[in-house]
Amino acid sequence: MTLISLILALALEQWRPLSDRRAIYAPIGSYAAFLESRFNAGERHHGVIGWLLAVVPFVLLTWLIYAGLVALHPLLGLAFNIAVLYVTMGFRQESHYYTDIHQALKDGRVEEARELLGQWRGHPCEGLTVNEIAKLAIESALATSHRHVFAVMFWFIILPGPVGAVLYRLALFLYNRWGSRLPTGSAAGLYAPDTALGVETDAPITLGGTEAYPPEPINWRERYGEFSRTVFGWIDAVPARITATAFAIVGDFEDAVYCWRTQASRWPDRLVGIVLSAGAGAMGVRLGTPVVRAGLVEDRPEMGLGDEADVPSLDATVGLVWRALVLWITVLLVITVVAGVT
Repeated sequence: MTLISLILALALEQWRPLSDRRAIYAPIGSYAAFLESRFNAGERHHGVIGWLLAVVPFVLLTWLIYAGLVALHPLLGLAFNIAVLYVTMGFRQESHYYTDIHQALKDGRVEEARELLGQWRGHPCEGLTVNEIAKLAIESALATSHRHVFAVMFWFIILPGPVGAVLYRLALFLYNRWGSRLPTGSAAGLYAPDTALGVETDAPITLGGTEAYPPEPINWRERYGEFSRTVFGWIDAVPARITATAFAIVGDFEDAVYCWRTQASRWPDRLVGIVLSAGAGAMGVRLGTPVVRAGLVEDRPEMGLGDEADVPSLDATVGLVWRALVLWITVLLVITVVAGVT
């Protein structure tokens, strides 16, 4: 049932992606805001209580619905699996930005590509060169493919029914909302909205010698978000390494492993750094490195080897992600067949 659910959910998402998830995530966001307003008194254990109340009820409800449907008929359980995966994976919701940026750069519509990239990453991208646009789009695509596809698949396989998919996406949601220290567009990628930090976004701080980012969140928010940050690090640790391994296998294995071992720890979000360094090494391109946006130099560590990412590298990224996805499905198919034979 696991393999069939994944294949059908992926096919459904490719055929008709869910264009707007606000109806699903807006109530969750309101609930998270309610919990924070009631439990955040500036201590770490308050964040533990808030996280458990935000996650455990949804996970238990998912398991109960799945178990009840399977008891009625296995096909109902299969349908529920597909529905939950359709909502939680959502790669196409993000990838349309990548596709549109790619086409705009191919057509020479650089300003349009800047605007699309700014919408995707959540910060202005004025002044970026073509190569810088391509580089940031590739970084976002690799991070998104991990956290919207591969990590969700991993936890869906590990835990019964769709429980793992729900657990991962809720943990990611709360990490973004409560736990992330980094603003949108920083070296960590897409997963730290400025509005979730409770700080003003126009006051610079120094990161790597460059004033480019908002100040650190005030202490009461920092303490409350410690647990969501810690637990997401546990939840994402294994999937990030499996995604990086898949990129290495379907790309240049030696360079991917070398970049992973020597560069991943430099990235502000180390788990994203694992995915980006392995992906860049597998493709033989350089990501990271300083970029200039809004008149400021954003000092970022280098990821990968070879030439700087450019427009043709966008095609290579698509190929890498699809080959990794085929590898995942193939491995799962072999495991399923072997398990059935034995």
